Amino acid sequence: MKPAATQDARQGAPQDPLQALDTTNQNVAAVQAFVVREEAKLSHSQRGVEALSAAIGCPTFLVFTLALVAGWALLNAALPLLGRPVLDPPPYFWLQGLIGLGALLISSVVLSKQNRVAKLFEQRAHLDLTVTMLTEQKVAKLIDLMEELRRDLPDVRNRQDTDAAVLQKALHPDQVMAALDEATATPPAA
Repeated sequence: MKPAATQDARQGAPQDPLQALDTTNQNVAAVQAFVVREEAKLSHSQRGVEALSAAIGCPTFLVFTLALVAGWALLNAALPLLGRPVLDPPPYFWLQGLIGLGALLISSVVLSKQNRVAKLFEQRAHLDLTVTMLTEQKVAKLIDLMEELRRDLPDVRNRQDTDAAVLQKALHPDQVMAALDEATATPPAA
């Protein structure tokens, strides 16, 4: 009988349990390298937009905005009591202008960040599609090899497996994309 390490190596299992962990670490490192590369591509203005977006997206910004509006109203209510002229009488024309400008700037910042994130998601979707198609091709090849092995082994009964015959044929990406385009172009029957 062969030693266990030799049998594991012959069957394709890693000889060292840390080898599987090493592969996982390599994959994690590849993803981290992708993130670092994408961050390095950011311009200074995009970095500023990202920082502003992070500041706007936190609860502190909401509290600051509410405090600013309340302070504005209180200041304008208190100035006549102190014998001073009101800076912005109700309905607070200048405050409305500031809030409108702030809304315009916030929506621009959010859209800019969403565009960058959408590009990243598109890259990841392409990567997922590529990996899925490669995996499908590998699985089809494995099924083909298993069927060939089944036919060659004298102890295994020879039978026709229609599922395996269909699955061992690799899909052609162009045909898959054309079928997807056709399926999405035609509205479903009601």
